[in-house]
Amino acid sequence: MPLSTPAPREDLHRRVIEIHGYRREDGLYDIEGHLEDTKAHPFENAARGWVQPGQPLHGLWLRLTIREDMEIVACEAASDHTPYEQCPGAAPNFSRLAGLRIGPGFNKAVQERVGGVAGCTHLREMLGQMATVAYQTLYPIRARREREEAARQPAGERRKPPALLGSCIAYAPDSPVSLARWPWLGDAAAE
Repeated sequence: MPLSTPAPREDLHRRVIEIHGYRREDGLYDIEGHLEDTKAHPFENAARGWVQPGQPLHGLWLRLTIREDMEIVACEAASDHTPYEQCPGAAPNFSRLAGLRIGPGFNKAVQERVGGVAGCTHLREMLGQMATVAYQTLYPIRARREREEAARQPAGERRKPPALLGSCIAYAPDSPVSLARWPWLGDAAAE
């Protein structure tokens, strides 16, 4: 269902973020993102002169190379278009993300390594979405492994709640989705 019909309006700004998840031949995974900002009107930029409608103000790239356990092996950033001459200087600093694990505390750790003047606001913002795409990319692989491990676990043994449990309406502890994916949750509720 689409949004309701908007009030009459003028297009001023457009941001497009495109993120892909790839499996590499070497067993690692690349999560690659591109962010592009454009304006619908010409404007003057101190570093670049006049920027025309549709011409990128920001054109930024970011690639996370990760293991199946969500550890970042490498991070590379590049800037095709920026509003200031200094902006591309932040790109090399994103290599500092190597060694981090995508999961709880990730955003805080990113801020510690490439926050403030060490980084780029737009690249940092994109990392949150890239973390989500990393989960989506690896979901089938990790879910299969989870099922295999559960099948090897002795019946009746106490199990650790899945990390996804309670993270959204679909994964509420008592939802049909959760109970179908983790049938043992129903057993725990009956105790």
